[in-house]
Amino acid sequence: MELLEAIRCRHSVRQYTDRPLPREIIQELETEIAACNAESGLHIRLVTDEPDAFQGVLAHYGKFSGVRNYLALIGPKGPELDEKLGYYGARLTLKAVQLGLDTCWVALTFRKGKCRCAAAPGEKLVCVITLGYGVNRGVPHKSKALEQVCRAEGPMPDWFRAGAEAALLAPTAVNQQKFLLTLEGNTVKAEAGKGFYSGVDLGIVKYHFEIGAGKEHFNWK
Repeated sequence: MELLEAIRCRHSVRQYTDRPLPREIIQELETEIAACNAESGLHIRLVTDEPDAFQGVLAHYGKFSGVRNYLALIGPKGPELDEKLGYYGARLTLKAVQLGLDTCWVALTFRKGKCRCAAAPGEKLVCVITLGYGVNRGVPHKSKALEQVCRAEGPMPDWFRAGAEAALLAPTAVNQQKFLLTLEGNTVKAEAGKGFYSGVDLGIVKYHFEIGAGKEHFNWK
């Protein structure tokens, strides 16, 4: 499965079966996590066969069930942490989709204190991404019109339109899609709106945009 196909296939899934992750899939995820951490300086970790973080009132409120595997998005505290975790979390999410897994980004409706991998001093656990085999495959989320999230001087090039369409398929907090993509020449500016986890959203959106547009066509401002 190509990355663009993975973007189109990915939907948020909150209910999972008890089917365990095969060893070969765990190994592939660990390899990709190690590559992301080495490239970014983050400390993302894979947690398997651990149900405690998704038990209790919060998980019930979020309509989660059967969650036993997740990515813990951890990194050194700093102003760029949320966006960086969003970017590399998106990369890992799409890798999981390519491996046949279902996923969901989770910021509030899990028990941080029960997460098996606590953040070290100077680090922060921002959110997690559930992984596993869903009871169902999820459904597409409602998206804004392209013109609501894009600005361009003159007609939109095909690559910019393709990037923006991929960005609109990105998961964002409460599906609010609070971001703006502005094109000037071959330079693209991505801006986050106000709200909780807007930095994480921006990182996810930028990764999706790069896949749709092709990194060879533009530079980030």
